[in-house]
Parts: sequence; C-alpha cells; structure tokens
Amino acid sequence: MAESGFTEEQKQYLQGFLAGLANLRPAGAGAVREGSPEAIHSAAQDRFIAAGRKLVAEEEAKRAKDPFAMWDEIGANAAADRFPKGTDIFLHKFHGLFYVAPAQNAFMCRLRFPAGIVTARQLAGLADIAERLAGGYADITTRANLQLREIPARNAQDLLIAIDELGLTSRGAGADNIRNVTASPTAGIDRQELIDTRPLARALHHYILNHRELYGLPRKFNIAFDGGGSVSVLEDTNDIGFAAVALDEGHGVPPGIYFRVLLGGITGHGDFARDSGLLLTPEQCVPVAVALVRVFIDHGDRTDRKKARLKYLLDQWGIEKYLAEAAKHLAFQPQHLAPTECRPRPPAAKHGHIGVHAQRQPGLNFIGVAVPVGRLGAAQMRGLAAVAERFGSGTLRLTVWQNLLISDVPDADLAAAGAAIAALGLGISASAIRGALVACTGNTGCKFALGNTKRHALELADHLEARLALDQPITIHLTGCPHSCAQHLVADIGLLATKVEIGDELVEGYNVCVGGAGGAEPRIGREIYPAVPFADVPRQVERLLGAYLAHRVSPAESFGAFANRHALDELKRLCETAVSQAA
Repeated sequence: MAESGFTEEQKQYLQGFLAGLANLRPAGAGAVREGSPEAIHSAAQDRFIAAGRKLVAEEEAKRAKDPFAMWDEIGANAAADRFPKGTDIFLHKFHGLFYVAPAQNAFMCRLRFPAGIVTARQLAGLADIAERLAGGYADITTRANLQLREIPARNAQDLLIAIDELGLTSRGAGADNIRNVTASPTAGIDRQELIDTRPLARALHHYILNHRELYGLPRKFNIAFDGGGSVSVLEDTNDIGFAAVALDEGHGVPPGIYFRVLLGGITGHGDFARDSGLLLTPEQCVPVAVALVRVFIDHGDRTDRKKARLKYLLDQWGIEKYLAEAAKHLAFQPQHLAPTECRPRPPAAKHGHIGVHAQRQPGLNFIGVAVPVGRLGAAQMRGLAAVAERFGSGTLRLTVWQNLLISDVPDADLAAAGAAIAALGLGISASAIRGALVACTGNTGCKFALGNTKRHALELADHLEARLALDQPITIHLTGCPHSCAQHLVADIGLLATKVEIGDELVEGYNVCVGGAGGAEPRIGREIYPAVPFADVPRQVERLLGAYLAHRVSPAESFGAFANRHALDELKRLCETAVSQAA
C-alpha cells in the first residue's frame, strides 16, 4: 500500500477492514469437512493419535487451520506491515512465503517452474517485481527454481498477486508439499536424449496444483524426470526419480523408451534413491507418481519430523510392500523388469550446463550462462530475457546447477548473443572450478545456515583459480546446514558449514567431504577434514586438488575417481606433501 496513492485515512480504514476480515473465521473453520479431498490427511493424523502418539507442532497447525484459507489474514498482516508469528510462519510457506528472521527481517518467496522453464516475458516481469516489492534480485535454486528475497511484510500480498498475474505461482513451494517438479533442462533440444520430459513435468505440476489432497504431506517431497540427455537433473537425489531408459527386443515387453522409478533419495541423510523394479510407459508416470505420494500421505510419520521422509518409510516397510500399497490407487498393473535388462543411460556431461551446445534441431544451439552462485540482479534478469527474445525463442531454462540456458539460438547469432550476455556481466564459459560451483543461500538469508556460503564460494574459487590450472571439470558444493540444500554429499568436494571453536570464539568453518557423485556411479561423499575454519578452507581444498594433479593415474582420471581409490588416511598423506601446480 506504500505506493498505492491512498490517503492516511484511507489506509487506516483498509487496515481495519482487512483485519476484520481475517477474524471472520466461521465456526469449525479449522476442521476438515468429511468427504473433502483433504480428509485423507486428518484420517492419517487420527491413526497416529489413536495409536497413542503425539503429532508434531506442524501437524497440529495444519489440523487447526487450513493454510489455503489464509488470504484475508495475509492481507491484514500486509496492511499492518506485520510478519506472522508462531506456527503461522510455517503455514505461510504453503503460499511460498518464508519469514527468514533472524537472517533477514523479511520474507523470501519461492516460485514454481515445471521443468525449470520460464518465458522471457515472465523473467522480465519478475525483475520488475523484484525491484518494486523485494530486494531487486533473484536466486536460482538447486531445484531449477527462483527465489525473491528481502520482501517487506507490507508487500507480501501484492507480491503474490503480481506473481499470479504473470501466469506463475508459488502455491505449495514450501512447507509439507511436493516441491518444484524438475526435469532435464535440455529436454526437447538435446541430441542424445531418449525422450522429451517437459510434457510429463507440466502434467504433474498442473495435477498437483488442482488436487488439494496433494498438499499437507507428512514432510516435503521432491520429484524429478530425467530424459537421458547430456545435462543431469540429479533424479536419484529425489524422493521419486523417473529415469528414461531404452529397451531392445526380447524382454517380454515391446521395445521402446520407458521410465524406471527410483524411490527414497535424500542425500542429506546419506541415501540415494533406489530402483523400484518398475518399468513404466511415459503415460503411466503421472498416475504412478500420484499413487506413490498417496501412500506417503497415508503412512508417512507425522510424529517425528526427522523421520517424516519417504526414505524412512521405505526402510521400515521395504519397497515391495510400498509398491503393493501404491497399486491399490492404480487402475492398471505396472510392468516390472530388472534394470540390467535395459540399455545403460547415455553419460551426462559434467559441465554440460555451461557454454554453447548444438541442439538436435539443425542450425540451432543452446547457451549455458554461468551465473555466479546463482544470483541475478534485476537488470541482468531483464537483459537475459531480452537476449532470449532477440536471439532465441523467448525461452529460458533454469537448472539444478544454479545457472540457466537460453535455447534455440541460430548459428549466425551466437557471437552477438554471447556479446550481449557478456555486457550483462555474465559469461558463457567458466573454469573447471567455477563451472559447477554451487552454494545455498547461506546465513545472510537462511536462519539455519552456519556460514556465508555464497561469499565463501566466490572467495574459494578466486583462491583456487589463482593457484591451480585444473584441466578436468569438478563439482564443489557449499551448504549451510545439514538440510543440505546444495547437496554437498554428491559433489567431488562438498563443504558443510559448521561453527569452529578457536580459543574463546566460534568462527565460521566447514566439514570437508570428498568423492561424492550422482548419476551412473552414485557415491556419498566421505568426510576427510572436520571443522576447518573458513580461513583455512581455500588452502586445504588447494592441497586436495594439488594432490590430485600430482598423483592421478592419467590426465583423464577424474577427481572423484582419484579420491575414491584412496583410503582417507592415504589421501590426507598425499595432501600433506602436495605441491600446488602454478596457474
């Protein structure tokens, strides 16, 4: 209302009017109507209560108040320039609004882009929203998504309206819901892909938006579709991952392209998704995803937040029992086939999300733009939108590597497009170190983070590039807390923020892990150096990479392969004697 032009008297009237609306909750408004779609959640809660178990505070909050009946309350808070309190902070996340105090006395708003795809018009519109109602920038997330930050309380409802008017949504982008549905960022344009996954991601996205029963799960839920292309979507780190495979003759089902179903990935808890044995046609993927989520709704733990993820229900039941329960929600019987019967997935390019790459469409290319630790200013957002409009098809694709692609650029326009991107202070190339440098929000914007991950990532890259000439791509992920939004345990070098005691002080530091990877050879990283003060982290990582350059079996050996053929004690010994290679 600050820019509305209302008089002070009108503002006071509206504030009182909206506050009154917020208090007009009919009797029983917190209760779930019998027979309504949401009744499956209250029934699940009732089963835990009947068993003598206590619901966690978040479940009690969902039980007491419908998060999607809070529009008037959000408006009243905005009119009063007031942030939510208590469990209302949690319930606001159903609208994509995160009150991130004490890191910032502000909201963060997370959006939803199925398959990470955003149009130039939408990106330019978000730049305007970021400047007018937020902090003037956006962060690309590790779910191929965007977050707007530094949103004052008074702007919260106006921001939600503006997002909706752009044809976007933040509904269910936080809290206990199915998060942004990711898919191969090069879907439909990739020369090696098996299938275009965009229609599947869009279909599931809109199914979720239009089925109230798919909100308010026991905990958050991640789903990804991998089409076998050159750029990974890390589907094996999701609760449900659909991985495209090719099947030849002679396996009892028609040859063609199918999807395997991976279940229970949560690498922050040290586990990749496991192959379920299911073999699906593309048309079966969305119904199976919904059936799998329905079982989690019915049986996921609502009394212990630490165990309220799909992995733990699978650990308790086993995959066979889980699939049997899911089958009760299906009108067809899925095929089962061992993964060894399928053709292996084509390899993904480690830094394939950066640079110029020919598309499957002759004469066209996609350009991977390097975005330092995923942050874009409003002017850069507008500029990238203009590049996509002028040189491409007006489409931009966000990736789980915190960067973006501009697709459909003709050969003749590559030089001009690259120059336009460079003029924005961005690039289409990156060093082996910076090409897959990922950092979560960090303690400047997240109350859980124990380190300034984005600043530290850039300082680390500066240090390493000045001292090492690395000729093989590497992944370095910095995450601020054990929630592992940056997925440090699937990186070649993963850094988990911690506090380190030095004398009487606690300083920012990191636990250093090595050898993690997703994809064809998934590995959980091993912790090699605990509690390293950040002042010492760049030198310690330099020693690791120096040991790699000095002792790899050949120039083609990756850092991950090098790290994983050594025991940790041996790797430490090599680091102690490593001599840094001059840049």
